[in-house]
Amino acid sequence: MSTPGRARKQSHVLAIAPFRRLWTAMSVGGLGDWLALIALTALAGTLTQGDGYPTQSLVIGGVFLAKLLPAVLLGPLAGLLVSKVDWRLAMAAADAVRFVVVLLALVIGGHQWLILAMFLIECASLVWSAGRDAAVSGLVPADRRADADRVGLLAWYAMAPLAAFLFALVAGLVNVLAAIIPGFGPGTGKVMIVVAGICYLATAALVFTLDLRNAGGAPKPSVLTQLADGWRLAAANRAVKRLYVGMIGVFAAVSIVVAVGRAYVGVLGGGDAGYATVFCAVFVGAAVGSFFGLRWLTELSRRRFFGLSIILAGLTVAAMGLIHNLVLVAVLTFVSGVFAGIAWIIGFTVIEAESEGRRPVDFLHAAARVVFLGVVAVSALVGGFFGEHELTVNGLAYAFDGANLVLLVGAVVAVVIGVLSLRRLDDRPEVPLRVDLLAALRGERFAPEPQEEAPGMFIAFEGGEGSGKTTQSRLLAIWLRDQGFDVVQTREPGSTKVGMRLRAILLDSTHQGLSAHAETLLYAADRAEHVEKVIRPALERGSMVVCDRYVDSSLAYQGAGRVLGADEVAQVNQWATGGLVPHLTVLVDVPPSVGLRRHAHPADRIESEPLDFHERVRSEFRALAARDPERYFVVDGTLSQPEVSRLIQDRVREVLPDPVPRETEANTGTMPAIRD
Repeated sequence: MSTPGRARKQSHVLAIAPFRRLWTAMSVGGLGDWLALIALTALAGTLTQGDGYPTQSLVIGGVFLAKLLPAVLLGPLAGLLVSKVDWRLAMAAADAVRFVVVLLALVIGGHQWLILAMFLIECASLVWSAGRDAAVSGLVPADRRADADRVGLLAWYAMAPLAAFLFALVAGLVNVLAAIIPGFGPGTGKVMIVVAGICYLATAALVFTLDLRNAGGAPKPSVLTQLADGWRLAAANRAVKRLYVGMIGVFAAVSIVVAVGRAYVGVLGGGDAGYATVFCAVFVGAAVGSFFGLRWLTELSRRRFFGLSIILAGLTVAAMGLIHNLVLVAVLTFVSGVFAGIAWIIGFTVIEAESEGRRPVDFLHAAARVVFLGVVAVSALVGGFFGEHELTVNGLAYAFDGANLVLLVGAVVAVVIGVLSLRRLDDRPEVPLRVDLLAALRGERFAPEPQEEAPGMFIAFEGGEGSGKTTQSRLLAIWLRDQGFDVVQTREPGSTKVGMRLRAILLDSTHQGLSAHAETLLYAADRAEHVEKVIRPALERGSMVVCDRYVDSSLAYQGAGRVLGADEVAQVNQWATGGLVPHLTVLVDVPPSVGLRRHAHPADRIESEPLDFHERVRSEFRALAARDPERYFVVDGTLSQPEVSRLIQDRVREVLPDPVPRETEANTGTMPAIRD
């Protein structure tokens, strides 16, 4: 018997039996896709081995391009085509086409067919994927489809290292048989192509066990549309955009390893087994990094760890481009995958926190395809045209081919992106990175020596228009004076002679053409004058400072409302205020639709902004409070004025100094009586 009022724990999406069968078909089909890719690129390398390095590099790159182009160009067309026929029949027909095409690779020779075969397989896979998306809509409730998509992506990527491991295992077995049996015929690529065909047949059989009569829904948007939509969501947050760039950069660096892996391993004499080992190593490393990334160096800032991981991934790729030893290359491939996985999972976690729980799976999956497409195209062209070279240093010959050049260039790009990420996302600039990292390695979190604080206390009030924060800040100042404290009540903008002039510019409705950047700088100028002339002197003499608006207003109004991004606004105000932060920030939270109705006077320049502007402001205030709950006190401004005042007084009473500083007692001439 269930307990009333207690929500029942939701079961895993794989507990839905029909979806579990579809997921099994997705996994088997994914194994076939990865096996076909590895086998066809391996065959391309084998067929062009005697044609020179440039030809081999370009043909292998052509196979990769044929794998990726259909998804970028033909994705919506496949969804539209499948919507006109029976879903199950379309998926089974796609499996049949893939089966026939891969088996024809055993009959038809020539690298041109390998490229065409990869293109046809991927076109059929697009049809299958469109049917899968429609099937998910019929088998999984609407509120569970995001979970179903994530589980599906996990299954598909998890098949990559498994396919590479099977390929390496079969390659080793084939080599042993070739050594025992003279003239042993079938190569590893051909054997694994047969296995891929069997996977496609098994997938078709699994599809026929599904009831897809309720399947339907609009086809997914194109890859380019997903990219545009995802980037638009990040436009209002500079940190999210920088995380995107970092994640895409580290993915590009690791993609280079896959793109040039077959040709590079061939130069090192590794053959099919070596190629499969390198292919497996990068995906296993990424899986290890993704799983353990948030568990390692827990005392180090996640944002710092993100930038460091990208830098280390780039340096590892650079080492791969310089070392001509297959075993070390395989080990370094694994290590680069680990660092890439760490950066990827940290980026996902931070973006989720910055984006109020939205997980950008579609955007990053689409970005991964496009980036990999670009990386393969550039790698094949640069590596192929650069060709083979031999450098002589002090009488020692050193081979430096196109693969080495591409790996080094990719490594440099990754390191640059990592350094920029580390600088622009650093949330502990006051702590030297080396000291912070050494402390984290010891399991400690380094804390800088605390600076001597001024004896006073700084309380700031924040909130949207009509929230009542001005009234509450005045009432709190009166209450604190009643307790015997010396209180300085102030506001922003306009509490200095310079500030009064700036306030007239900032709030006058006639200045509608003021740019967002100019507005930010004017508020920062008022704040710098305010801190130097009013707030800091009051704190140093032991007074209580109650301020109506402070830095967080700029983060909300200009950072979110004006869509400038909170990071740059924070940097400007960090410099303007000398890093002065309130001891307590009271956020009087009121929906904009309520607050804007409270104004009886004509609206000023900020109040006259549209409702969506004020909604962004409120959302940013709430996000700031959620990220720093120790400093923030959020109170519901829709309550009655006395009730709001009582809640604020109860919270302020917890942080009042006790005993009261002697300077405050001398200023007031009375003994403060702090009531419980």
